[in-house]
Amino acid sequence: MPIATPEVYNEMLDRAKAGKFAYPAINVTSSQTLHAALRGLAEAESDGIIQISTGGAEFLGGQYSKDMVTGAVALAEFAHIVAEKYPVTVALHTDHCPKDKLDAYVRPLLKISRDRVAAGRLPLFQSHMWDGSAENLNDNLAIAQELLAEAVKANIILEVEITPTGGEEDGVSHEINDSLYTTPDDAFRTVEALGLGEKGRYLLAASFGNVHGVYKPGNVVLRPEILKELQVAVAEKHGKANAFDFVFHGGSGSTIEEINEALENGVVKMNIDTDLQYAFTRPVADHMLRNYDGVLKVDGEVGNKKVYDPRVWGKSAEAGMAARVVVAAENLRSAGNKIK
Repeated sequence: MPIATPEVYNEMLDRAKAGKFAYPAINVTSSQTLHAALRGLAEAESDGIIQISTGGAEFLGGQYSKDMVTGAVALAEFAHIVAEKYPVTVALHTDHCPKDKLDAYVRPLLKISRDRVAAGRLPLFQSHMWDGSAENLNDNLAIAQELLAEAVKANIILEVEITPTGGEEDGVSHEINDSLYTTPDDAFRTVEALGLGEKGRYLLAASFGNVHGVYKPGNVVLRPEILKELQVAVAEKHGKANAFDFVFHGGSGSTIEEINEALENGVVKMNIDTDLQYAFTRPVADHMLRNYDGVLKVDGEVGNKKVYDPRVWGKSAEAGMAARVVVAAENLRSAGNKIK
């Protein structure tokens, strides 16, 4: 069962939390990057999460119409078929969706899965993300309540981002400043609005200094101890220990020590995008530079089909990205932890 059922997805998240590991959540933008993600997870013997952002979905929808729903549905259906060939279990997820794109992305996808479930089928995606970090918290949580109720009808888990992640992701940007740290009061308000599971399961992208983009280790001031503070504060107020299933955004440049501490404090999902983009593109650049005279028709020559054939450099790109996925699974302790 390579694509997780709702029950298996819940089991995956429970296993990660109990075992203090997290799943690589891999952004894909094509059938090729999907295969690279699945290959890397299989080689690491790790289950994982495959996700499509709004920008990724628009790209998948084709540059003629740029339809996000078409792109996301097409790749999800493709994934349901090809994932059968990989000995791991994956969940399908949609990444960052801000308010102005809800009606063109998450809400239509929720309806598709809701209709599938009503017809006795499984949902197309296993979770969706609502990124309300650009809104004030009251508005953010009000929308989250509505989306969580719809997600429950579709047997889907909702991911919410309650406070900003720095940097830029698909056109949503936040300054890098002291607002990048979620407070216990933010956590209390989240519980008041969304509950502790009785209203539906949700993943929480809390902020502890996370920044999207490319950063060297040490350039981002992460404070993963904040996640423990949030867990403790909610436990003291509501009597439920380790209540939150946390998501780690903006992890590029994080040290192993910071990742380990985040895992100890309840992170079950870590988004991996920037590093994988480079791992995919780097072998392509190497191929083009090494085979300049073959990939271009230089000085009236015809080039060399054996080196400009996209299958040739595409295989190197897939291998490069898959290898980086293995590293991510090892760093997140999910390697070797697949559901048997």
